[in-house]
Amino acid sequence: MTDQPNAAQSSLPPAAPSQLRRAMDSDLFYAFRRSPVAMVSAMGAALLILSSVLAPFIAPTNPFDPASLNLMNGFTPPMTPNAFTGESFLLGTDDQGRDVFSTILYGMRISLFVGFSAVLFAVVLGIFLGLLAGYFGGWIDSLIMRIADVQLTFPSILVAMLIFGVAKGITPIEHRDQMAIWVLILAIGLSDWVQFARVVRGATLVEKNKDYVSAARLIGRRPSAIMMRHILPNILSPVLVIATISLALAIIAEATLSFLGVGAPPTQPSLGTLIRVGQGYLFSGEWWILFFPACTLLALALSVNMLGDWLRDALNPRLK
Repeated sequence: MTDQPNAAQSSLPPAAPSQLRRAMDSDLFYAFRRSPVAMVSAMGAALLILSSVLAPFIAPTNPFDPASLNLMNGFTPPMTPNAFTGESFLLGTDDQGRDVFSTILYGMRISLFVGFSAVLFAVVLGIFLGLLAGYFGGWIDSLIMRIADVQLTFPSILVAMLIFGVAKGITPIEHRDQMAIWVLILAIGLSDWVQFARVVRGATLVEKNKDYVSAARLIGRRPSAIMMRHILPNILSPVLVIATISLALAIIAEATLSFLGVGAPPTQPSLGTLIRVGQGYLFSGEWWILFFPACTLLALALSVNMLGDWLRDALNPRLK
């Protein structure tokens, strides 16, 4: 009698592995553990992103709070007591007496927010237009691809500057500073959607002729359901790779626009704005105002870009 429950339990099928366990046993995670470059890049990107997210808890001061500023602390070198107040700062202060370490943490939040939002907008727009062009073909395909070809004839930064100027021009003056970040996201996103659309279109042209798509048509599936539930999951790998690399390019584009004075407003300075401010004091001896934000931008873009390069190689079936 006591052996019956044990026999019933032994006849049960083994429990299915959890999602985390399956991810740990996947080929992608195995390739990640075997790549020192990928691990270092991921740790560097994670450290910088977490530092920016936790800026209110890490930064010694809030550099964007006028009540916390002291102009007497201006131009204090790194780890050197100020001649007037006696205070010292890890990375020094800028012309307004703001702690450079705190401005980098808060400025990186804006750069990352703009980068992630712009790439997300470009991915959604590019996937939508690429699916339409690849699945329906005809005049829809010709129209979307001709628009993409025309946009590719201009550098992305010029397209972003043009879109930013037009959008800012139609925005009421009293709302320009509040809308500057969203206009910047729109400008960068609209300048980067083409590469996603071209990749998705090419993959859709291949997938729509396969048997599972034909079977979905036979059972009466609508084109929108076929594109979103059948074709899209099978073409996300190259999109993920391009999105990772585009994140680094979007962060650099935001810094470039802000450096040129057409990006983030002075009240919400990003890394590009900090570099533009520091560039004006580089040759007068206050090198740290430019040096540390520039190094942070370089480290952030390099780590994300190298992680994207590894992801591209890891998801490429020809290299396996």
